[in-house]
Amino acid sequence: MPFTSVKVIAFDADDTLWANEIFFREAEDKFCSLLEDYLPQHTVNRELLKTEINNMGLYGYGIKAFMLSMIETAIRITEHKVPDTVIEEIIKIGKEMLQKPVNLLPGVEETLKTLNGSYRLVMATKGDLLDQERKLKKSGLEKHFHHIEIMTEKKEPDYRKLISHLDVEPSEFLMVGNSIKSDILPVLKVGGFAIHIPYHVTWEHEKLDLEIEDEKFEQLENLSAILSWLK
Repeated sequence: MPFTSVKVIAFDADDTLWANEIFFREAEDKFCSLLEDYLPQHTVNRELLKTEINNMGLYGYGIKAFMLSMIETAIRITEHKVPDTVIEEIIKIGKEMLQKPVNLLPGVEETLKTLNGSYRLVMATKGDLLDQERKLKKSGLEKHFHHIEIMTEKKEPDYRKLISHLDVEPSEFLMVGNSIKSDILPVLKVGGFAIHIPYHVTWEHEKLDLEIEDEKFEQLENLSAILSWLK
C-alpha cells in the first residue's frame, strides 16, 4: 500500500460528505413538469444540461447558477412564451434547494474524527461560496478541518495551487471524492494520491467511464473503509 507518505487528506463535500445531487434531480423533475406542455422530459433535461454547460464559464457551479440556467432554458424552449408563473415557480424551486437540510452520508463524522490528529484534513469542494459555507456550517463538520478550500474549478492548476498553499509535496496529498473527473484524474496527474468513493447519483457532466490503473489510486465502497485502508 503506497499511501504511507500522505500527510494531508482532502475531502470533496457534495456527495462525498453529504447528499447533494439528489436535490438537483428532484428539482429537474419539477422543472420538467412545468414545461411538459412544450417538450417531453428527456428533451427538457437535455436542453437544461446544454444550457448549464454553456453557462459554466460565466456562472460556475451551484444552485444559483442552476436556477439561472433553468430560467434561460425555459425561455428558449418556449420561444419566449414562458408564463411569468413558471418563472416564479423556477425561482421557488431554487430557493427550496437553498433551504434543504444537510444530510451527512454514513460514517462521515466518525471517519473525520478518527483521522483528525493523524493527518491534516482539508475540505476541497467547488461550487457557490455562500451556499457551500452554509452547508458546511449546517453539517457541523467544520471543526474537523485544518483548511477549507471552495474552488471555482477542480483542474490540475487548481490542485497545484492548493497543494502549494498547504506547503506539502504532491506525494503527501490525498484527495477523496465521488467524481472521477474532478476529484481523481487531475490529482493523479499532478502526482497526488486519490481515493474514489462512488455515489449512486452522478451529474451527467461529471460522468466518465474508464478504468484507472495507477498505484496512487484506489476505489472504496464507502468513506469508513478509508480507516482500515490507511492502517
